[in-house]
Amino acid sequence: MSGVGIDAPGSTQLFIGNEAIARGALEAGIGVASAYPGTPSTEIMASLISVAKEMNFYAEWSVNEKVAMEVAAGASFAGIRAITSMKQNGVNVAFDFLANLVMSGIGAGLVLVSCDDPSTISSSNEQDLRNIAKWLDIPLLEPATFQEAKDMTKWAFDLAEELNTICMIRSVTRIAHARGNVRLGELPKKEQKAHFDSICPVVPTLPKFISYPSAWLHSQLHAKLDKARELFESSPFNWYTGPEEAELLIITGGSCWLYSLEAVKALKLENKVGILKLGTIWPLPRKLIELHLGKSQKILMVEEIDPFLEGSIKELVADLPPATPRPTFYGKHSGHINAYGELNPDLVIEVIASIMNLTYESRPAEYSKKAEEIPFTYMPPRIMTFCSGCPHRATFWAIKNALRLDGRDGFVTGDIGCYTLAIGPAGFFQMRTMYCMGAGAGVANGLGKLGQFGFNQPVLAVCGDSTFFHAAIPALINGIYNKSNFTLVILDNNATAMTGFQPHPGTGVTGMGEITTAVDMEALCHSLGVQVEVCDPFDLENSTATLLKAIAQDGGPRVVIMRRECELVRGRRDKKPPYKVHVDPDKCLGEACGCDRLCTRIFGCPGLVWDSESGKATIDETICTGCGVCTDICPQGAIIREAV
Repeated sequence: MSGVGIDAPGSTQLFIGNEAIARGALEAGIGVASAYPGTPSTEIMASLISVAKEMNFYAEWSVNEKVAMEVAAGASFAGIRAITSMKQNGVNVAFDFLANLVMSGIGAGLVLVSCDDPSTISSSNEQDLRNIAKWLDIPLLEPATFQEAKDMTKWAFDLAEELNTICMIRSVTRIAHARGNVRLGELPKKEQKAHFDSICPVVPTLPKFISYPSAWLHSQLHAKLDKARELFESSPFNWYTGPEEAELLIITGGSCWLYSLEAVKALKLENKVGILKLGTIWPLPRKLIELHLGKSQKILMVEEIDPFLEGSIKELVADLPPATPRPTFYGKHSGHINAYGELNPDLVIEVIASIMNLTYESRPAEYSKKAEEIPFTYMPPRIMTFCSGCPHRATFWAIKNALRLDGRDGFVTGDIGCYTLAIGPAGFFQMRTMYCMGAGAGVANGLGKLGQFGFNQPVLAVCGDSTFFHAAIPALINGIYNKSNFTLVILDNNATAMTGFQPHPGTGVTGMGEITTAVDMEALCHSLGVQVEVCDPFDLENSTATLLKAIAQDGGPRVVIMRRECELVRGRRDKKPPYKVHVDPDKCLGEACGCDRLCTRIFGCPGLVWDSESGKATIDETICTGCGVCTDICPQGAIIREAV
């Protein structure tokens, strides 16, 4: 067996952070794993699913994060260790159940891994999940290295069972997707037996796993945190490096520890600057922190995103005896470090140099001057766009034309997914709102009830097929129930494409590769009593006509399913394009056409290229997937498709 499931204790493997977390779960002896795909967390479940059958545990891609959390909790209640993973936005979805779960306690070890995304590299917003752990009184750990990611995950299961509460691990994109060496431990060989013990050991007449609205339960939760704090005081995931008396003390954790370490070394301040690295983030190990606070009267807090450690440690300092010297804090509140976005070694170097009154030059001034003199034209423009042959490009082309033909200033509401690119030139600037999954349909509900105020603009809400099952069904039902006037356009490309083509309830296959009943979204919508039309987005004429007809109607919602398999999925399977596409140079009139280079400037498929030397459009055969849609948008018929 290869990858995260390799049975070679003592060996060293090269893992990304997410694989290291998955390996830690395996070494902890999990029996169940559940998740909904969300970058940067996706590879945790992908790694576990890849070995689930061989290692005899159960893993699934759940319909959404709340259900994933509940699946894992159900296994825990029956004595089976379980893990669930999600990105920061996913915790919002699971929050309702999570807030109750912390009150009831658990059975076997239960771990939630949340991967934050500083700078919103692949997210709709930037959140710091450490605040939720503090708010809900959940023990929280954060790895700084790949070895820690593995070891910390394994330990979290023991911790969860000792405290009888769920434990959280917070990772960030740079840990989740970077790669490093991990020394493997033993894989457990014992078989697990599930049994649901429903009797409460404290009050035998009451069910065990119920979040009673009781102050007593809340007091027990605080007692668990006190116990966690005592355990954290001697945790191997906390340590200090540097002089006993430092000119500056850095308190940090996670990936920011690596940035701080590199910055101190670059400035050659190892004998002047100390670093207190914390892996147990909440509750804070108070005694350990108090011990090191006296090392310096200047303390720099290095963390992403919110001033979580900064605020929590200031609270701790406020409780110290009045005569205790108060250090000067540097961080987000002082303006030295931004309370948003990612950090990096260069930023930390600048902050330390500023506090220590040092001058640091990251590169020679002469080099910087030469770099600034390089003409911008040397760098080709690269805009975010849909893949070549993506059906979403054709869908938004049809939407654009339908709304223009309708003439009532209609618009599109949407959410997060590949189709989010429609807020820009890739989707012809058609999408006007973008929030969480399913929000396009939810927002359309409100807009669709404004007729009494003179509102007459057509509203189209778009969502992907995976998003439809995840979050859009309740919004559709709400629209039907309240007779909201909007058109729901489901972009059905038969995959959770944005995060790596994971299956969903409509694909007919589970995450573990088992054939299952495919939930028919068309039949489901019909069963709700809503009008449904199914189109092939590559048939631009029919798609445009269908959308135009849908938005012309009034009353309750209508559904248009744009069904065409993701080109990357089709291409991997079929290994050849459906058509060979080329441009007839005699028919292409170039700038004289009058279309203002509609094909390359507006339609913008990466497979279409403007040849400035010949003054005509051409096809990049390396990139072109042979979908042939561009043949229908050329006014001169100069783009030709031929069956392969």
